[in-house]
Amino acid sequence: MKIGILETGLINEKLIDRYDPYPVMFAALLDRARQDLQYQTYSVIRRDIPASIHDCGGWLITGSRHGVYESLDWMLELQVFIRELERASVPLVGICFGHQIIAQTLGGEVVKSDKGWGVGLHSYRIDVAQEWMGDALEQVGIYTFHQDQVVEKPPAAKVFSSSDFCPYAGLGYGDSIITIQAHPEFEEDYELALLNLYDGNIVPEPVASKALADMQTSGRKADTQVLADWLARFFLSRGDRKI
Repeated sequence: MKIGILETGLINEKLIDRYDPYPVMFAALLDRARQDLQYQTYSVIRRDIPASIHDCGGWLITGSRHGVYESLDWMLELQVFIRELERASVPLVGICFGHQIIAQTLGGEVVKSDKGWGVGLHSYRIDVAQEWMGDALEQVGIYTFHQDQVVEKPPAAKVFSSSDFCPYAGLGYGDSIITIQAHPEFEEDYELALLNLYDGNIVPEPVASKALADMQTSGRKADTQVLADWLARFFLSRGDRKI
């Protein structure tokens, strides 16, 4: 199965020599679960929009430093593509910005949250187990880095994961779209690099420092393999192959 990765964000130039682009991070994540998937990247942020929703068997929208409320030209083009995917029930996954732009496209609302920044390793409840989860856990740990949040979910969206900080952390739309606010593609080293880079400028110092201290002293790790298995199982169970 070929997954089209829609690149909506670029690595900060101060980190670009140390870390892979986001599409490569996602390919590495999915490869932890299945070695037989194929990938094609479309840099939507550079106006590279796929010619057809059927060019790939499934699609994934990455995170971004941009807010969906900026309504840039490439975002408007992506929203048209999202609506086409939704109408045709083509498998689609949205992560962070992807989670937010899918929600806004389909009737929800996204704003800068009055709760401030969510950073570091967060725990998320699994409120409604999904069949693609297999043996679902009661909660999962995922690295997160966002201030924007979905504050009103689309009418068709069902919540499958939440936290006190992020009530709409995981949303499903019918059986063809799932979205997650946090970053399953992030490794610990990259989350730490972001926290150190933005500590005290983008992210308030007390928030960043607490997240850094928690990550460095708690011993907890993200459930990366669990999320990799979930996403691969979702794609394959809704594509032209069965897991």
